[in-house]
Amino acid sequence: MGVPFGLLVALILLLMLVLSSFRILREYERGVVFQLGRFWKVKGPGLVLVLPVVQQMVRVGLRTVVLDVPPQDVISRDNVSVKVNAVLYFRVLDPQKAIIQVENFLAATSQLAQTTLRAVLGKHELDEMLAERERLNLDIQKVLDAQTDAWGIKVANVEIKHVDLNESMIRAIARQAEAERERRAKVIHAEGELQASEKLMQAAEMLGRQAGAMQLRYMQTLSAIAGDKNSTIVFPMPIELLKGLFTKNGDADGR
Repeated sequence: MGVPFGLLVALILLLMLVLSSFRILREYERGVVFQLGRFWKVKGPGLVLVLPVVQQMVRVGLRTVVLDVPPQDVISRDNVSVKVNAVLYFRVLDPQKAIIQVENFLAATSQLAQTTLRAVLGKHELDEMLAERERLNLDIQKVLDAQTDAWGIKVANVEIKHVDLNESMIRAIARQAEAERERRAKVIHAEGELQASEKLMQAAEMLGRQAGAMQLRYMQTLSAIAGDKNSTIVFPMPIELLKGLFTKNGDADGR
């Protein structure tokens, strides 16, 4: 006795319906299940049973998402126009909020990152953008994390990648850096002259304490430069020696 064709078709459809009810979620995936349009529960990972027609499931990944923020035109607080791009690292902590509270959490996070990047960097000067990126990264990360918390998203990190300047601004920065280096060189030279004058003054005080100290210094200088035989040395004679000669000649004439 054969099985009726209609019953066979019904059994096949029932088997296909049962098989389609089973879903497999990976370790990093969760399923947000809706029953008759209302939120029911979050399932996964592993084997999940979803009743056809009655229930619907939306997959949500829990891995960290790397989002590239496209270049943004930013006007700094000192009225300098630059192009800045960044990279954003975030992950979903609450799949229920990520599906229910926002239509597309990826697109929403991307748009929010772009506007926040322009808003935060616009409050700072160009020098701060170039020299204090770590602090600016933390400021942007805190703002984004506070705003995406209602979506069940955790912003782990924000990194500013490039700050592009036009050619005229690059030349201006180069001139500024050159002027700053010249200023430092002049200050260092002046400090060296000041220290040298202080040491010379101390040496003069020490030499002035002894009458023959200056003559010994003359002799030491003469000994130092006498090694060069190609030069003519004009060495001043100490006044004390001349006074001695004049005194002896005076005594001879008086006699």
